[in-house]
Amino acid sequence: MQWLSVNQVVKCLTDRPVVDGVSFSLQSGTRLGIAGETGAGKSSLLKIMAGLMQPDQGTVLFEEKRVLGPDEKLLPGHPHIAYLSQHFELINHYRVSEFLALTSQLEKEQAERLYSICGIDHLLDRKTSQLSGGERQRVALANALGKQPRLLLLDEPFSNLDPAHKENIKELLSNLEQALSVTVLIVSHDAADLLSWADTILLLQNGRVVQEGTPFSLYLHPLNAYCAGLLGPYAEVPGEWLAQLAGHDRSHLISPCYFVRPEHFSISHVQESALTKPLTIESVQFMGSHTLVVAHCEGLTVKISTSDRSYKKGQSAHLSVRDWVW
Repeated sequence: MQWLSVNQVVKCLTDRPVVDGVSFSLQSGTRLGIAGETGAGKSSLLKIMAGLMQPDQGTVLFEEKRVLGPDEKLLPGHPHIAYLSQHFELINHYRVSEFLALTSQLEKEQAERLYSICGIDHLLDRKTSQLSGGERQRVALANALGKQPRLLLLDEPFSNLDPAHKENIKELLSNLEQALSVTVLIVSHDAADLLSWADTILLLQNGRVVQEGTPFSLYLHPLNAYCAGLLGPYAEVPGEWLAQLAGHDRSHLISPCYFVRPEHFSISHVQESALTKPLTIESVQFMGSHTLVVAHCEGLTVKISTSDRSYKKGQSAHLSVRDWVW
């Protein structure tokens, strides 16, 4: 039995399909991330799953019952599915405690526990208009969870957050999953934000699922340049060229081209083996934890991650494969 099942869902807006035959399933307790460029249909898909947008075709089944759309019921939404938009709003001039009480279905002790986990227990007497962006997000999250959902759908929860606050939100979600037994699904335009969090990632393009898999498999084996780019920097190189650089024969090849991440290349000032290839450095970018070198090698553009900060634009160096991970 599939806990959540999305079956051939189609939604058209202004005669154009924004969700185009999407199907996937989700088991309770599994972390699912959905990523794609702006306009890929992520938010529309999430609203359909929540029962807030009517699909033109297809069905969403939650716990073996169809999720009804707003054309089929008086009050849109599903009692056990909570949806938090990236454009959430808090009612102004209310105290936080008053705002949360409007829709909460929790007993006093349950509410106090939730507010403590969300880190807002010290904000309850403050007006909603006096909250910072991060505080507003945590209050909105607590409000969505006050309805005791079994599935929580989050639309772009990492948008406009700095790296530290992104990690804080991920830690908060982990705590909520364990404490409340809620399953979380996250939509993000930046798939890299989902790598450390999701069990499975769906990549959307033009309203369709173009690739699905674990973060590890999608990162190492993206289907195409679009999927590769969603997950971070890469270089697209011919398979035979890569195998030759690594000292392998054709038997290692499973694809005519490969999308190689910067950390899988190595750069050196001197030729360390017969397998290296000469390159010319095009640019050097300090990234904090590493330096990203962009270079030309035999007519190809490659990107290399290194801890050596001595490389300069225009300099010659040597390229090799660090590990064969494909």
